[in-house]
Amino acid sequence: MSADPTSASATAAPPGPDRYAVAGNPVAHSRSPEIHAAFAAQTGQSLVYERLLCPLDGFEAAIRDFVASGARGCNVTVPFKFDAFRLAARRTSRAELAGAVNTLRFDTEGGWLGDNTDGAGLVADIERNAARPLRGQRVLLIGAGGASAGVLGSLIGGRPAEIRIVNRSADKAVALAASHRAWADDHGVRLSAGGLDAPAPDGRHDVMINGTSASLSGAGLPLPDPDAPVLAVGGLAVDMMYGAAAAPFLDWAAGQAGAGGATRDGLGMLVEQAAEAFLLWRGVRPDSAAVLADLRRRLAAH
Repeated sequence: MSADPTSASATAAPPGPDRYAVAGNPVAHSRSPEIHAAFAAQTGQSLVYERLLCPLDGFEAAIRDFVASGARGCNVTVPFKFDAFRLAARRTSRAELAGAVNTLRFDTEGGWLGDNTDGAGLVADIERNAARPLRGQRVLLIGAGGASAGVLGSLIGGRPAEIRIVNRSADKAVALAASHRAWADDHGVRLSAGGLDAPAPDGRHDVMINGTSASLSGAGLPLPDPDAPVLAVGGLAVDMMYGAAAAPFLDWAAGQAGAGGATRDGLGMLVEQAAEAFLLWRGVRPDSAAVLADLRRRLAAH
């Protein structure tokens, strides 16, 4: 069932600050608590935001215990986004399209509301923070797992001319494209898919996005041929990971893009998707640019 992400009716909350968390395994590294604390201070909202480490075989029990404590919502990170999708009684249209949920709101009529803010966060970072409108562009999306599934619908919504999905298993890329075919047709977007060995059969791309786990695992570049011409000169490369993990991919992409090119790690996406979740929970959109700039300054100082 689809739902409007901003129309949920709140029930009475327990006394004290409202409780939220990021739920995952691992979760100790998450920057979400400091991001949401900054949003709350900026907007005058009374809330606490925690880290919730969930057993790999006990996500549902951990979430239900969290809800029973009076919590009003949570973000969901790896590897539980598909579990969260199944637990949500109601889902936004973008969560339905992604087949995964990264944000749950508990205090709604009709059961828990599930949303997926990843794609909106990525597009906001590309179009607003990097000042690169997607309309009419050729986009290469590397990877066909949960990360790519979470953002593909929103990328299509930006109305690029074309999106090509490549993956180690070509069948998985083809299946992801097929699940979004009607949405792409509605938006006039050419959608194609294939293996990692054929990322750009008819030329370079304007925007290249790494949605694989290669950066996180230290497995190196996600494409087998580092000399393959896949990113246009002056193009934009984005890694969904952030910090040192994203550096090898972005350094390689910078060489492809040359003068006038740009690279971005996933920190902007992280902050922007958090702003979408904050809007869902609190009904107010924070100034994400200010929080992102402050977070980058603090990370650079360490």
